[in-house]
Amino acid sequence: MAIILGEPEVEGLGKAVAVLREWQDEGAQTQLHPGDLGWFWRSGAEATAAAVRTWSRDGRLLAVGLLDGPGLLRLTLAPDVLRDEELARRLVEDVTDPGRGVLPEGRVNIEAPVGALVQDLLSGHGWDLDEPWTPLRHDLTEPVGDPCVRIEVVGPERAHAFAAVQRAAFEGSTFTERRWHAMASGLPYADARSLVAYDDRGEAVAAVTVWSAGPGRPGLLEPMGVHPDHRRRGHGRAISVAAAAALRELGASSALVCTPSSNVGAVATYGSAGFLRRPEVRDRYRAA
Repeated sequence: MAIILGEPEVEGLGKAVAVLREWQDEGAQTQLHPGDLGWFWRSGAEATAAAVRTWSRDGRLLAVGLLDGPGLLRLTLAPDVLRDEELARRLVEDVTDPGRGVLPEGRVNIEAPVGALVQDLLSGHGWDLDEPWTPLRHDLTEPVGDPCVRIEVVGPERAHAFAAVQRAAFEGSTFTERRWHAMASGLPYADARSLVAYDDRGEAVAAVTVWSAGPGRPGLLEPMGVHPDHRRRGHGRAISVAAAAALRELGASSALVCTPSSNVGAVATYGSAGFLRRPEVRDRYRAA
């Protein structure tokens, strides 16, 4: 059967989210997580559907990609087709030709699982390795420690507090209370929690959203941020500990996060919260 490139409508997002949940496994490399789609959902269901690409054969989804920006495709594959030659060649054809509607002309990046055949084929077509990222993992077999600050699970009535910290924590962020509501209305948020940390004066100082892929599967932190007025006081560690604890309550087997290796402060913060470094990963990029 031929491999079909698809662009799901909103109604088709449920299938993409479901297979991403199924593909999460402790033995797998860091890969696209249903929480990545959940975080993108802050722009609305229609925008999320427009950013998703799927590859299927005989009605079965083999690969799912998220256009996480105009020049970045975050791609993952079903575990049993990582070395499928037909699929790998089709993926390379689709991402290389701007007319296929996946990636535009000019400089573009692809994130794909380490060890997938598509990585080898992209290298052969002149795609180079980009800057390294550091994945980190917190095992959730045992209880997580006390964050030692007040943690609040965000509901609709406190979305403004989460949005304010989120917007302040990331330069150029356009996150709003309305975007939180859009995110919380998405399918992946059924297994998610937004948390806000407060200091001893009652000020909101840090925020995180955690995404479960179901019991016994790795969960994701995306994103975590500390208000710039309250940095270097241990709040990043505290909210990261709380995030791991929240994922454990949701049944996750581990908590995952990934940050640029150049962001040594973030790597150190997660390390202080009990997250252990995993081998660095790199996107592939095609120069303009």
